[in-house]
Amino acid sequence: MSELDLVIRNVALYAIPVLFAISLHEAAHGYAARYFGDPTASQMGRLTANPMRHIDPFGTIVLPLLTYYFLHMPFGYAKPVPVDYSRLRNPKKQMGFVAAAGPASNFVMALAWAIWAVLLNGMNVTEPFLTGMAQGGIIVNAVMCVFNLIPVPPLDGGRVVTALLPNELARRYARLEVYTPYIFIALILLMYTGVLSSLLTTLVRGMISLIALLVLPLNLLLN
Repeated sequence: MSELDLVIRNVALYAIPVLFAISLHEAAHGYAARYFGDPTASQMGRLTANPMRHIDPFGTIVLPLLTYYFLHMPFGYAKPVPVDYSRLRNPKKQMGFVAAAGPASNFVMALAWAIWAVLLNGMNVTEPFLTGMAQGGIIVNAVMCVFNLIPVPPLDGGRVVTALLPNELARRYARLEVYTPYIFIALILLMYTGVLSSLLTTLVRGMISLIALLVLPLNLLLN
């Protein structure tokens, strides 16, 4: 199999996991915001798993292809779900929960893909596309969960940190969001040079090991 054939095959394997990982990540933010009092995302029709409502041409299509090709770790983002933090019942505290909902959804999805992989194995299904997609789903969601927890605004981890800081420090930290384009460029460069990607790879592997441990009882039961 040529390198191009391998890339095409892997793009096909990762397409569905990436679309659902990104879409449900954003929908989770919206559901959490609605729970805490902000119906903005619901009113704009963003509380859905339909990828077409969340796709960003660069973040959902171009960036995952680039990061997979150069870093062998597919990563992307969708159109952010609109959240009006001023409408939350306790804005500073609850913005942290709204932010954490995204990575939490990716952890749950990674676990769901792992359960699916165990079930396929238990049913003796060896179709490479199905088993490969299950593995891809675990990897994609683990990468998204870990990356989004980097404690720098505008990433979810940055907003969680903002929610935990004292008021004055929180305001100063939140102001970093005005530098969002530069922050993303810096993160991509750090991943490309290996400074950040090695740390992320270690954390992703740790998360995948944790998920493997969680599905071990089911694996032992079926196999």
